Amino acid sequence: MNSYFAPAERANEKELVAKIEFVSNHPVISGLLHLTGGMLAVLDEHRQIIALNDSLIKKLGINDSAKALGLRPGEALQCVHAHDEIGGCGTSKFCSSCGAAIAIVTSLKQDEPVEKICALSARKDNTDIDIALRVKAHPVFIDEKRFLLLFLQDITREQQRAALERTFFHDINNMLTMLAGASELLVETTPSELAENIHQASLRLIKEIAIQRCLVQNEACRYRPARHEITVKEIFTELKSFFAHHPAAANKKIEFQENYPDISVNTDMSLLSRVLCNIIINALEATDENGVVKIWLEHQDNWISFYVWNAREISQKIARRIFQRNFSTKEQAGRGIGTFAMKLFGEQILGGEVSFKTSGEGTVFKFSLPL
Repeated sequence: MNSYFAPAERANEKELVAKIEFVSNHPVISGLLHLTGGMLAVLDEHRQIIALNDSLIKKLGINDSAKALGLRPGEALQCVHAHDEIGGCGTSKFCSSCGAAIAIVTSLKQDEPVEKICALSARKDNTDIDIALRVKAHPVFIDEKRFLLLFLQDITREQQRAALERTFFHDINNMLTMLAGASELLVETTPSELAENIHQASLRLIKEIAIQRCLVQNEACRYRPARHEITVKEIFTELKSFFAHHPAAANKKIEFQENYPDISVNTDMSLLSRVLCNIIINALEATDENGVVKIWLEHQDNWISFYVWNAREISQKIARRIFQRNFSTKEQAGRGIGTFAMKLFGEQILGGEVSFKTSGEGTVFKFSLPL
């Protein structure tokens, strides 16, 4: 039989049955199939499935593992190209670019683990669906017989989300850049307070998109802070304006320090505002109705420190993980970013220090910045 990539030959029925009986009765393979939480298949040297676990059976949509035994992975997963050639999975013109086929063939040839991403088009119920799989092929020898452990992870949603994020950030950034350019031209040709407000709002939106992208990228964050001199008065004015009608501040009081030092700090206003707003929002959410949140500032040597106090004490079991990403005392999905963002923006990008102290007298968050 002809093949455009992997060998087409298969085990004969007698050999296949012997291999299936061998792995099904072997305690190591049997234990591995039961203990592995993800999808796992055991292949022979002809790339045929001779055992699979419950997770993979469920993914295949079958109720009897025997229906998949003897098939190759693409055939079991109903790949649209699995039957393009008589040799089946691994032999078509498309298989040389298939991540799963490459991982399996390379692992068998080099006798070492190989991991690839497989973009699979499967036909189910007369409908083609796209699936993304992370595939790891790992050769093992048992009683001098070689088998291939095939670990599969469905990363379809992860890949779709990453693609949507890239598209969204790219497109929205292009639109905002056009808006900023048009509003700047409007300010120059027809100056007015409204035109200036529109221009400033467009610039703030560009910064906000860059901040959101940084949160998504996390370790790969490439945000470049735009530093300039900002007075304490400007900072407090911005915060007062932000929380004037904020839902978290409803029926609660925010007390800002009245007599503060007349100094300025060289920093990125967008990031500074984000860190302080996150701290204040956390304090407001921990404050009972009609309660008070206090905000003040101290200047010492070459540092300026912002303090936010609320009356509630944080328990030690929560305090230990307060800055951990995705950790939250709230049940809603998507929580656990606010305190993490304080550290990411406040320390890694702005070069400051974020800390807190909690006791029976309440909780104080401190954000210090070098002048």
